[in-house]
Amino acid sequence: MKMKEKKKSLDGIEAVIFDLDGTLVDSMWTWYKIDVDFLGQFGATVPDDLQDALEGMSFTETAVYFKQRFSFLPYSVEQLKEIWNQMAYDVYANEVPLKPGILEYLKYLKEQGIKTGVATSNSRELVTVTLKNLGVYDYFDSIRTACEVEKGKPAPDIYLLVAEDLQVNPEKCMIFEDVPAGILAGKNAGMTAYAIADESSKHLEEEKRKLADYYIEDYYELLPGLKN
Repeated sequence: MKMKEKKKSLDGIEAVIFDLDGTLVDSMWTWYKIDVDFLGQFGATVPDDLQDALEGMSFTETAVYFKQRFSFLPYSVEQLKEIWNQMAYDVYANEVPLKPGILEYLKYLKEQGIKTGVATSNSRELVTVTLKNLGVYDYFDSIRTACEVEKGKPAPDIYLLVAEDLQVNPEKCMIFEDVPAGILAGKNAGMTAYAIADESSKHLEEEKRKLADYYIEDYYELLPGLKN
């Protein structure tokens, strides 16, 4: 398969919108550990297909899915979300790092007058504590979660909402994602889509390359005059 050329130009782009997990921050490993610990309390193991099944779902949609699939769970959807937030909070606040080159890229976008946003399937609590702890919260002009729209990824709702916040037409927006459902959400919104490498989705790399307009290993590739 021919690799797509890496685009470095922001010509015609007025806004750049990022997913959070696996895209802005290296955090996907957190959720597998949480699933193991959480289901283990009930003597259950994590099904092999669970992560792929949850791909793109909002926090609320994930809780609904757990209720349907794991009928032994004694919690409501809201209780599940609260439990997961508590389990993940310390890790997101103290252990989750930025993806390589993202801080420099955010600074570059601001210098170029490009608006920025976050469109995440994670919870409001976790995205806020993570970005604030890492010192990048104020770089973003809009931060939205998929729980604020009707449908999670791959539906375009979350990306269209952020574009509306930024007052930028979708065709002048560029998005960054690490999984196929997210890439499709951006494409379905009519936006230019970049796929970024992430260890948790390495097995999906070929699909990501096919779906996205461009594929990068890290953000250093998009910075003029810089090399990783």
